[in-house]
Amino acid sequence: MNRGGRARLVAACAICAVAALAPNAHAGPVVDRIRAEGAIRCGGVSRPGLVGQRPGGREASGLYLDLCRAIGAALLGPEGRIAFHPYDFDAAFDLVRDGRDDLAFLDGSEILDERLAGRTLLGPAVAFVSTGVRVSVDSPVRTLADLAGRSVCFYQGSGAHRTLEAWMAARKLDFTRMPYTEYGEMDDAFAAAKCDAEAGETGDLAIASLSGKRPSRILPEPLASFPVFAATPASDPQWAAIVAWAIVTVQRAGLPAGPWTARAEASAPEAGDLGLSDDWAKRVLAAAGSYADIYDRNLGDRSPLRLPRGPNAPAEAGGLFVTPFRE
Repeated sequence: MNRGGRARLVAACAICAVAALAPNAHAGPVVDRIRAEGAIRCGGVSRPGLVGQRPGGREASGLYLDLCRAIGAALLGPEGRIAFHPYDFDAAFDLVRDGRDDLAFLDGSEILDERLAGRTLLGPAVAFVSTGVRVSVDSPVRTLADLAGRSVCFYQGSGAHRTLEAWMAARKLDFTRMPYTEYGEMDDAFAAAKCDAEAGETGDLAIASLSGKRPSRILPEPLASFPVFAATPASDPQWAAIVAWAIVTVQRAGLPAGPWTARAEASAPEAGDLGLSDDWAKRVLAAAGSYADIYDRNLGDRSPLRLPRGPNAPAEAGGLFVTPFRE
């Protein structure tokens, strides 16, 4: 082959390489379906403040629903609709397994127990759920270590039970175990002062405290905290990218710019890289506000639960959320 032929071949290969690296103009199957139906299908296990009915309310609400709405706005705009499916029985996870739900909020146990790891693309963490302990408001117990020698109610075999045992064993502390197999009976036992403390997920403890049967407070130190992730069907990487960057945009909104941080919009990828319109980040924030707004109205001071952000704060404020930014 002569020099001219080699040059043409190199040029042709370079064009092929650029074409291969360029963003795919054709949307993925999940993106196509969402656009065709004008709706996004989401799901997750019911947890207070994350998804469910507000105490005394009629309509479903929660952090998952707000995030679903915000992510849908990136693709569909304000006219987009959402459908939410609670995964409150084993068969409901078939919606994730079969790819019928576009976005699932799942923790590690749910992913592994339901064998969903090979069927989903794991996205960012959207919330950290904590297990903790509540005591009566007049209890002398101020820290978890103060539980030594005291009676603690817990649901047998639950995550709170396991983390309670692990926390106390790691510090060589013992306590009186009061296991239950019905959540209602456990709450009633605490209300009747049959145990000094009750272990559970902090959202459940906060809801139980609203009954007022035995005024209580949740100890500030958690037993453990674990992440809930945004998971999408493995069939569509483009949709997974849209979900991930929409969540990052919500989480970074409202953070002050500094030497190592930037405003949410300045840290967002180009719209063309995601196959979205130029105003996608603004539409995300207009749909539900910042993560601080979403947390506050569903779990924080503007909600009945009044749970502190704790691990659900950004790393800059002592929490566990870390998001990409421009250096």
